[in-house]
Amino acid sequence: MPLLEVEEVSKAFRGLRAVAGASFSVEGQSITALIGPNGAGKTTLFNLVAGVYRPDRGDIRLRGRSIAGLPAHRVCAAGVGRTFQLVKPFAGLSVLDNAIVGALNGERTVSGARARAVAVLERLGLSGKAEVAASHLTLADRRRLEVARALATRPSLLLLDEMMAGLRPTEIDELVGVLRNVQREEGVTILLTEHVMRAVMALADQIVVLHHGEVIARGEPAAIVRNPAVLDCYLGEDATAGEPGA
Repeated sequence: MPLLEVEEVSKAFRGLRAVAGASFSVEGQSITALIGPNGAGKTTLFNLVAGVYRPDRGDIRLRGRSIAGLPAHRVCAAGVGRTFQLVKPFAGLSVLDNAIVGALNGERTVSGARARAVAVLERLGLSGKAEVAASHLTLADRRRLEVARALATRPSLLLLDEMMAGLRPTEIDELVGVLRNVQREEGVTILLTEHVMRAVMALADQIVVLHHGEVIARGEPAAIVRNPAVLDCYLGEDATAGEPGA
């Protein structure tokens, strides 16, 4: 059984169709990338999975149990952690305290939350900045902290929303390496949205392509970047030009 199943999910806002009958699944301990043009419905679909919105129709199942329409805190408790495209740490708190806030979702004691937060910061390469105020971090480190806060909740499914936006190529490659290690060492399943194809190609086991709210293709990266429909609506002829090692 897949960890996540999205089945015929639709969502409209004032008659505007944002997601239309989208279906795909995500296997456990894998990385799936959700890509598509701006306005394709990626963030709306993320918000449906995370409990921000209730689908108009369709179902979303985690480990075979429906989470469609559950409020965000119950979706998080069920095992879904997420980051946001606009990074907003608790600026007045230290890096460690930011991670502790996330860890308190699943830990019963402050000492347990602190231990979890310390372990997560080590995973993300932030242990040396644990006492630094979050407001003093670079964008790249703020993005790592965003992942750390979500990972501290002990999710089985981690949703990453455009983590590479605004980063330099070297920072992108470093974060790709960090996320690979996180996925392997934590055993977490990752569903990410991303426009930076060098990161998608380096990370994803499977790619799902959205266009006008509909899933138009899904499969392994090598097949997706050569899919005529995907090339026509999104990637263009230079799809693989930015891949690491290309």
